[in-house]
Amino acid sequence: MKIVVTGAAGFIGSHLAETLARQGHTVVGIDSFTDYYSAQLKQANAADVETAGVRLHRLDLASGHIADDLAQALQDVEFVFHLAGQPGISASTPLADYVRNNVVAMDKLLLACQEQSSLRCFVNVSTSSVYGRHAYDPEDAAPKPTSYYGVTKLAAEQLALALHREKGFPACSLRIFSVYGPRERPEKLYPKLIRSILTDTPFPLYEGSRAHSRSFTYVGDIVQGFLALLDRPEHVVGEIINLGSDVEMTTGEGIALIEEIMGKRARFDMRPRRPGDQLHTYANIGKARNLLGYEPHTQLAEGLKAEVDWYVNRIYALGLHNV
Repeated sequence: MKIVVTGAAGFIGSHLAETLARQGHTVVGIDSFTDYYSAQLKQANAADVETAGVRLHRLDLASGHIADDLAQALQDVEFVFHLAGQPGISASTPLADYVRNNVVAMDKLLLACQEQSSLRCFVNVSTSSVYGRHAYDPEDAAPKPTSYYGVTKLAAEQLALALHREKGFPACSLRIFSVYGPRERPEKLYPKLIRSILTDTPFPLYEGSRAHSRSFTYVGDIVQGFLALLDRPEHVVGEIINLGSDVEMTTGEGIALIEEIMGKRARFDMRPRRPGDQLHTYANIGKARNLLGYEPHTQLAEGLKAEVDWYVNRIYALGLHNV
């Protein structure tokens, strides 16, 4: 079947697009290659994705000048996985960027997708950040986001679901929890920590963050959850579904595992608490189990070993840790 993946040169999108192509699907990728982090890292992901057989389009979904190109990319599509957007909780990223890349981009993509009668399911990829400081609730709990990121991802989610409620548009939303693994964005905890240990430079650690608990979820387990939708779109249209690991670990435990894998202790540069950070996340995945047969299997130590190997052999060995 034909499947479109937005954000296909990014962390999770590249894994999904690559896997779908290797399964024999016709996969079209869309990415704008924004400068949120080094384009060289995205180009490395893109090379892998294109080698797998994905046709990759460089399109900015929030632009007003891509309607024809976007319509061509979407022609005869059956599934859309929307992962593109302004990522992360960043004090230096203005609200306007989050609104443009999460809300405006979603609106324009939905308008284009409505023209495709072949579409069976539009899968919005949301985040546990919509829940707020403590993300352990089921999907019907009231969201309480505490960051621009969480607020705009919630708005984007509701744009898609509002269209479903109003016009029967076949949309669903997956809220994912603390994803890690090879190709993870360079500003995230584990790539930064690995880099710091390899280069013997201090790692910036925010006050209180060692005690933060997370449902660290390996990217391969998230991709398997996405793939489960392909066989049962009728079960998920109109739904919000949490997707993650229900094994809870602290940031401090994750740091200790990286140190053990690498055989070296990290040096820390302590920073004040970061506004908007989540204190506690736990993926309540009963609904995903029931609707998708979803079951994450990767243990944190196993997944972190894969991430360290990727970073050492692909990023550090090629000097990409300096870009």
